[in-house]
Amino acid sequence: MRVLVAPQEFKGSLAADEAAAAIASGIRRVRREWTLDVLPLSDGGPGLLDAMRRAIKADTMAAVVHDALGRKVLGRYLRVRASGEIIVEAAQANGLLHLKPEERDALHADSFGVGELIADAAKEAPGRMIVGVGGSATTDGGAGAARALGARFTDMAGRDLPPGGAALADLARITWERPAWADGIEFVVATDVTNPLCGADGAARVYAPQKGASAAEVDELEEALYRYAMVVRRHFGVDLSDMAGAGAAGGLAGGLAVFLGARIGSGFDLVAEATGLSERLAAADIVVTGEGRFDAQSVQGKVTGRLLELAAAAGKPVVVFAGQAANGDRVRTISSIETDEGRAMEHAAALLAEFAARWAAEL
Repeated sequence: MRVLVAPQEFKGSLAADEAAAAIASGIRRVRREWTLDVLPLSDGGPGLLDAMRRAIKADTMAAVVHDALGRKVLGRYLRVRASGEIIVEAAQANGLLHLKPEERDALHADSFGVGELIADAAKEAPGRMIVGVGGSATTDGGAGAARALGARFTDMAGRDLPPGGAALADLARITWERPAWADGIEFVVATDVTNPLCGADGAARVYAPQKGASAAEVDELEEALYRYAMVVRRHFGVDLSDMAGAGAAGGLAGGLAVFLGARIGSGFDLVAEATGLSERLAAADIVVTGEGRFDAQSVQGKVTGRLLELAAAAGKPVVVFAGQAANGDRVRTISSIETDEGRAMEHAAALLAEFAARWAAEL
């Protein structure tokens, strides 16, 4: 039996490589005769750098930047040796991974550090820069990142707006001059979603609750993003409100599209190509994937959903391990052996390994 072990991160508990290692260790515990192809994956969010570094030869670079609450953190990015292109994981700066659950502040969290990472990486003079934008703590339309690159966002009185998405409700004017260094770089946003910036499927209504926003704060952010989209349209002639993918990472994808001319594309496809996923899938007898929560969003471009599609096309059986699941008959949930969510997250690696061992023993 040849098993492709290809999970994404279990948000809040395990990185993709940690999840893959846990699943592999559980399987090996009871099925030493099986051949395991361990391939942690990412769709543009946390784990992108780790997945790409395993697939290609690249140097890890780092810069001191600011997290979503303005605290200094060390953000990493990759420089691909063969091409010189840069791979940035935005969550290294504005990710939820830097925040404790009680620190989440959707109204004021800011993407400034992402702009700092991009500016530092640009010093390498790459021909192309890929920015993976998942896992963010921010809903500021990428205004913070643009501010780090020189943009000004002012109100009717000409005062600079404070950080965060809520402040965009007072936006009257954007002052922006594209940096000269950006002209020689092709920017690509790698994301797992196609949501627009505004509306029922937009950044605020779909994702802000995951970032700590109450129902009232979601309404506040929605209003602010509509204002932002209106001012952007007036200044740049670009309508972010219904642009596919613009709502990714709280609108960071849309902001990068406007201010840097970035093209929005599939983070999963990028990683799949670099890791030779199609060939490795063809060689497997069965696929094991997984994530923290399997729900409707999982089949909208995320790793698990895309793997289910590809495996079905290749005629390969798939099993999904998840902490929790809202649907899916091929999904096995850790909550079935540990009902306490806190303990499940605290002991995620051990539980995932035990779960994998039980599954493997049944076959």
